[in-house]
This record gives sequence, C-alpha cells and structure tokens, in this order.
Amino acid sequence: MHSLLRELSVVGMSTVTLGGITFGYDDLGSGDRVLVLVHGHPFDRTMWRPQVEHFAERGFRVIAADLRGYGETTVVPGKTLLSTFAKDIATLLDHRGVDRFALGGLSMGGQIVMECFRQFPERITGLLLADTTAEAETPDGRRNRAEMAARLLREGMRGYSEEVLWKMVADDKDAADHVLRMMLAAPPEGAAAALLGRAERPDYLDLLGEVEVPALVVVGTEDEYTPISDARLMHERLQDSTLVVVEGAAHMPNLERTEEFNRALHTFLDRIADRAER
Repeated sequence: MHSLLRELSVVGMSTVTLGGITFGYDDLGSGDRVLVLVHGHPFDRTMWRPQVEHFAERGFRVIAADLRGYGETTVVPGKTLLSTFAKDIATLLDHRGVDRFALGGLSMGGQIVMECFRQFPERITGLLLADTTAEAETPDGRRNRAEMAARLLREGMRGYSEEVLWKMVADDKDAADHVLRMMLAAPPEGAAAALLGRAERPDYLDLLGEVEVPALVVVGTEDEYTPISDARLMHERLQDSTLVVVEGAAHMPNLERTEEFNRALHTFLDRIADRAER
C-alpha cells in the first residue's frame, strides 16, 4: 500500500461529535495553504481521495468531510437544507482550528460551496465549482427531487444508482466502480433529506457577481446533469474566474480525468497564493 494511503487510513481519518452530529472526515497534510473539499450527492468524502492524496503530498493541508446523512456522518431524516450543510462545515472547521481556506465542491457540493460563501465569505480565499449550477431549482426539478426522495426511502439506493451511473461516469471503469460503491453505500434517509433540501435552494447567480476571490469552474464535456452552458454562465458572472472544460469526462472529472483535474486545481491554488503575496 502507498505510504500516504497507509498514513491516511491510520492518521488522517477521524470522527468527532459536535452539536449532536458525529462527523467523519479526513484532515491530511500541514501548513497554511488549506484546501477544503465538499462531496456531491449521493457520494461521500472518498470521492476526493485522489485530490486529498495528491495535494497533501505537495505541501497543502486538505480536509474532506462526509456531509450530514452520508458516509460516517450522522443521518438526520427529514429535510437537510444547503444552509445546514454549510453550517456543519463551518462547525467542523472551527473545531479543526481552520480560519481561512480555499473551498471546492462538485455538483451538490458546489452549491454548498456557494452557500458557504453566502454565510462566511471572509473565510474563503478561493472557490472551486465543479460540475454544478448556480440557478435555483425549477418547479419540475423540485417535483422530480421529491419523487426521487420518496423512491429512495421506499426502494433503497440500488435501482437509482444503477440507472444513473452512466450519467456520472463516461468511460472509466475504475471510476465507475468507485462511484457505484459510494452510491450503494449512501443511507437512503440521508440522500432523501438532501434531495428535499436541495430542491429549495436559492438562486446563487447574483451572489457570484459579489465574489472577489479567484474562482475555478470545471465541467466535463459529457456532463448531462450540469452541462457546459451552466459552467459558462457561472464563469461569466464571476469577476475573476478560470473555466476548464475536461474532454471526455461526464459528471465526475476529478475521478475520470484525475491528472487533468489536479493540474488545473494546482494551477488555481498557486494563483490564490500569488494573489495573497501581492
């Protein structure tokens, strides 16, 4: 086993109970350059393992937590709003003694990142928005999410997971296997609560116009959930952003095209550092 993976399995992986919620998280690496990564639905923090490993080896402190209702973090049935996820992230980072950080998320995680910026912009040095959208949910979308939440509670995760896998990953078998494992492991109650809360998300487009820190927008060319047009719209609204389109990737470019994704993210993090030194 790779030495860092061994270290991560022994040292970096932790749980802590804060405010009645037990959080599972990875906190690896050290230094002042902190990167916080937020997973999407219906995944867990292991979706960021290639990034945690890569950047912790290169002088960054990287934190990735399981969101409420996923992975090792407490499941709270009902409805979990994006604002609740954002408060959870702030609570965990306070516990870890982290004040300032670059913040990234994919899909639902990207929407949580935007909500975090709405709640505590002064803590964030840069934003990574991967395969996500800033617009509020449509009436049809709200109805579809409510129906899917009811289905997950009724049937569990397998049928849904097998149906949507091809939309998550284009042509990488290892990535597809990882994504399927995460989806099958997701607690239906947690996934349903997130769906219902996400259906009520606000429109973040105006908020993006207020973002003064650097931003990186990433999208896969084959992403049907959040197409390139959504990424371009966010890129246009942001004051200081870079748009990276990952050829051949679907909804999970960090797993499907890891080297390209990591290279773009590293360039972006260096840009944040250069700006801070001015």
